[in-house]
Amino acid sequence: MNQVLEKKEVLSEVEREVIELFIRMADVLNLPRSVGEIYGLLFISADPFCLDDCRIRLNISKGSTSQGLKILRSFGAIRTVYIPGDRKDHYVAETSLRKMASGFAGEQIQPHVHNGKDRIVRIRELLDAHENDDRDVLEEKIDLLENWQKRASKMLPLILKLIGN
Repeated sequence: MNQVLEKKEVLSEVEREVIELFIRMADVLNLPRSVGEIYGLLFISADPFCLDDCRIRLNISKGSTSQGLKILRSFGAIRTVYIPGDRKDHYVAETSLRKMASGFAGEQIQPHVHNGKDRIVRIRELLDAHENDDRDVLEEKIDLLENWQKRASKMLPLILKLIGN
């Protein structure tokens, strides 16, 4: 491990501000804080970092670091780079907004849209067995859900195409 990290170097003010910016973004996207911390560190850093480098610089647990890196990899927000003579995986931030948005949409949004169709079928089955006075209101609401789901199913491929998937 390099000597700078062994000293547990304090983050600069610029690094802290960039990391804080990405922590807020992760919060808005309902992602763990570690995702924002790790991406912010990798984004602002000139050099690639391995899991232990990230953990030490950010003073977070190995589990949080591992989970954060896994999430970021699944979105395509970071990529692995080869460091000659080192067996550890090292990471750098992906800086293409298009690639990250596409990865996020593919990992987080698309599965929910596809799952929504099956859920609506199940809800309709439950409604068929429902014999209360509010059945008409419930049917209207389910029709609305189905309409939203159909629109989302049509729009998502277009959105993914626009952002470059």
